[in-house]
Amino acid sequence: MSRDWESVFTTWAQGPSKTEQEKAENAERQIRQAIQASPKLQNRDIRVFTQGSYRNRVNVRQDSDVDIGVVCFDTFFPEYPDDNVKALLEKSFTDGVYTYATFKNELEEALVARFGRAAVSRGSKSFDVKENTYRVESDVAAFFEHRRYTSSTAYISGVEMIPDDYKPPRVRNWPEQHYANGVAKNDATSRRYKRVVRILKTLSNEMSANGIQSAKDTPSFLVECLVFNASNSRFNYMTFKQIVREVLAELFNNTITDEKCSEWGEVSELKYLFRPSQPWTRHGAHRFLSDAWDYIGYE
Repeated sequence: MSRDWESVFTTWAQGPSKTEQEKAENAERQIRQAIQASPKLQNRDIRVFTQGSYRNRVNVRQDSDVDIGVVCFDTFFPEYPDDNVKALLEKSFTDGVYTYATFKNELEEALVARFGRAAVSRGSKSFDVKENTYRVESDVAAFFEHRRYTSSTAYISGVEMIPDDYKPPRVRNWPEQHYANGVAKNDATSRRYKRVVRILKTLSNEMSANGIQSAKDTPSFLVECLVFNASNSRFNYMTFKQIVREVLAELFNNTITDEKCSEWGEVSELKYLFRPSQPWTRHGAHRFLSDAWDYIGYE
């Protein structure tokens, strides 16, 4: 008997439960409390924020942890549009005395003091804080502000980290712009964009569990960005099965060659989606879209 994909997609489209959301909020609150209790961090200009799938409300059941960013604004990493702007701005800048390495070490101390050494492990990019009955597991990342200057007087604010292994490129993200663009896309598609992201992320997880390599190679973040690059008109159908068909078809056709997707961006629209610096390729994304189409059984 064929699978009732409309019923399946309707279930997969649902957002996080109230309990899941509360546990994510509890994790964020406790990490903020850890910083407030730290003698070394409590007087620094720090913001704690949920990022990733929980913040953007595209998390699915397999997203068992929450990504939390801790950004310090006392020191920033600049990026200049050209050497003239760089020379002009560097006249008024001084090297930061508070280093990123010191900040990350002090954040680790604060987390251990709050949760205990056994609950906190340090990775190259983030700290893992184990879950309990009150909070979900958390990946806590330390950032300095990243400033992308567009002129000598204006810049776009993001976040940047230096992994412990120092492997390039350095990690630069744009969480606020990502969030705002996701909300705008969701509004423009009658709240269907984020539902389709959840559907395709869950589909990818199921495909991966069934041994489909392209799904194993496709991060959930890439799935979200691909759906973001689908035309809003593709979401204007009455059933999820038809919407998913239209989204997959357009994305498949536009990723056959580089020509139609070379200018695609991440959801933030501040990083290109397909460039050598990314951990995925246009060819790999196209393979996943093709396998997803076949997995569902579209004709």
